[in-house]
Amino acid sequence: MFKKLKILDEKDKRLRQVSKEATLPLDKKEKDIIEQIIKHLTYSQIEKMSEKYDLRPGMGLAFPQLGILKRIIVIVYEYEEGKFENYVVVNPKIISHSEEIVALETGEGCLSVNREVDGHVPRFARITLTGYDACGNKISLRLREELAVAFQHEVDHLNGILFFDKINKTKPFYSENEIRLI
Repeated sequence: MFKKLKILDEKDKRLRQVSKEATLPLDKKEKDIIEQIIKHLTYSQIEKMSEKYDLRPGMGLAFPQLGILKRIIVIVYEYEEGKFENYVVVNPKIISHSEEIVALETGEGCLSVNREVDGHVPRFARITLTGYDACGNKISLRLREELAVAFQHEVDHLNGILFFDKINKTKPFYSENEIRLI
């Protein structure tokens, strides 16, 4: 049984608040929400399912986007056609990053932003992130390229930041000479 998530729109003021640390281990309700998010994100990336349930494609979601101001992020990464890797990080912290800055060539999108936003979002090419899994075990992830961008996008949600806040208003696009586009 699939139930579409109620994702907050960018106009909702809760998206601009800083989320609180989540208490570990997570309770059953929080774990159930994580399962719902994983299903939603997975279905959103499978064309037949996204059409059936009218889902916008997305690979990440932070609890604040559901109106729950807790530091929990979920990323469903399609590493090969039809094959997904799920990441759940509770109380994530970016502990180191590369000096190199990249941006997604096509720009970023967000399930809370129901409009096209033009511009490149500068992000670190590589990050190391620590946090906890849903059971309270400490984890550390070294991420690069698109996955690093996705994690930075979701961590921003925990701090009340939306991706378009990072687009340079006077120069929204970069050339390949200025920033590596991925």
